[in-house]
Amino acid sequence: MCGIVGVTGVGDALPYLLQGLQKLEYRGYDSAGVYLSDASGKDALIKEKGRVSKLAEKAIAETKGFKGTAGIAHTRWATHGNVTVENAHPQKSADNRFFLVHNGVIENYKELTDTYLQGVHFVSETDTEVAVQLVDKFSKDGMATPDAFRKMISLLDGNSAYGFLLVDHEDPETLYVAKKKSPLLVGVSDHGNAVTSDAAAMIDLTKDFIELRDGDIAIVKPKSVTIYDEAGEQVNREPFTLEIDPEDTDKGAYPYYMLKEIDEQAVVARNIAGHYYDDEGNLQGIAPEITDAIKKADRLYIVAAGTSYHAGLIGKRYFEQWAKIPTEVHIASEFAYDQPMLSDKPFFIFLSQSGETADSREVLDNVKKQGFPALTLANVMNSTLTREADFALPVLAGPEIAVASTKAYTAQVLVQAILASALGNPGFDLKAELAKVAVEIQAITDEKESFKKIAESALKNQHSAFYIGRGLDAAVALEAALKLKEISYIQTEGFAAGELKHGTISLIEDGTPVFALLTQKKTAGLLRGEVAQVAARGANTIVFASESLAKDGDAYVLPEVNELLMPLLAVIPAQLIAYYATLDRGLDVDRPRNLAKSVTVQ
Repeated sequence: MCGIVGVTGVGDALPYLLQGLQKLEYRGYDSAGVYLSDASGKDALIKEKGRVSKLAEKAIAETKGFKGTAGIAHTRWATHGNVTVENAHPQKSADNRFFLVHNGVIENYKELTDTYLQGVHFVSETDTEVAVQLVDKFSKDGMATPDAFRKMISLLDGNSAYGFLLVDHEDPETLYVAKKKSPLLVGVSDHGNAVTSDAAAMIDLTKDFIELRDGDIAIVKPKSVTIYDEAGEQVNREPFTLEIDPEDTDKGAYPYYMLKEIDEQAVVARNIAGHYYDDEGNLQGIAPEITDAIKKADRLYIVAAGTSYHAGLIGKRYFEQWAKIPTEVHIASEFAYDQPMLSDKPFFIFLSQSGETADSREVLDNVKKQGFPALTLANVMNSTLTREADFALPVLAGPEIAVASTKAYTAQVLVQAILASALGNPGFDLKAELAKVAVEIQAITDEKESFKKIAESALKNQHSAFYIGRGLDAAVALEAALKLKEISYIQTEGFAAGELKHGTISLIEDGTPVFALLTQKKTAGLLRGEVAQVAARGANTIVFASESLAKDGDAYVLPEVNELLMPLLAVIPAQLIAYYATLDRGLDVDRPRNLAKSVTVQ
């Protein structure tokens, strides 16, 4: 969830650190801090509640005349302790020698405090301060800093996921790094080196990064990087080059990332088709080893969380209808601790935007221990989920910064459709139909003013709303409801329309917004009946129907593509309505409260 950046060997560390934190704001946070140092021993620690912009203003004012050549910085999302300056990172040891930023949760921090740190005065409520005080204690016991750092890590509960970045004031240009189940990369360049939880944060310094694996400890100096694996053995890892344009991570002329990413979906659809099909329309980019392994399975298990789970519900239809393989879709956080009875030859498909989702990683660990094959579809290659699965495929959405996922959801649905078509026969020319999908997505996003009016008229002063549908539309209703609730804070429920009469209809009052998705011919008549039921009880019904199923009075008529691909179009109005409803309430579209882009703790 939180963001980590660090640099060493640069001429002026503060601009890199602040720019890095700004690029990590999408991850969710409530406070931020920065520590600067230089070879002469001069240093500065600045922390602030709220946005990075407040920290930047304070840091620039307090460091006039001081250009630190190294530093670490952090955006914190409160876990242990309230949102206060004292609880913000970096945390420091009592003697001001060690400074530490940390992602993750230390499960046994109280036991460690009672065992090793009795009598130590703590200034924060965080588990992170326990970690930095432990390093200090072991240093005072005679250990060198790398050994004290390693000793602290060895005492952590085995279930603790962590990312640590430490500075020793007595060696101020050396960064000590440790990683387990929390994303961290080392950036390398001729102008200095960096550490970051997301490569995009350091793209202004370098495009070359070294991946850190679980259990690694790295010592990063201005002109060198030394990595030790979990066994303590020194290892050499070649850097990979991140193929990304720094402008891709900027809003450009858009007021919010979310709107930019909604608009990018048509381009994403074209890029995916171009990657997975050659000019003659033949499938490419999916290794035969992947399709061979899936065809040996008697059941597919799609494991995901949040928006990716909803994408999996759509993919289930493709795998079952085209590939003829029974498919289940599971919420990762539930599956991890309550694994259902599996078939004889299961195959697992993990869906993730970041490739670092903690609950999905827990399932993958369990799956690997049982010897089952797994494939990850992720937007971030070289991530943990893509690296640790047997196979991986990119979803190619490009950088997604807004917390509310839009284009990554669309990309996951698209790649699942292409993979299912590689396993069976859709019965139509999927590549040609995807080209049409891209055109129609563009047509819908071009009609923003229509959805702005719908959002403002239907949702103004409303505290609850509903999305309903049947079949694939019911799955889209779940994603549509999530989009609205997570950024506008309107309590929104999405569900299969047939369930209305089994309890939910009791919540309908005069003016209650009920959005109905109607793109599936087989159930269109039934859904019309359910719309009539809620309208009779005073609901404000807003129907989005495909062209062949539309009637007078529908709020918006969706252009027509193959019925099984209509979820790719039906979700776009919901994304835009969520966006405009949130703007109408004066809220931050990109950074909703209490949420993070990459959920890396369970």
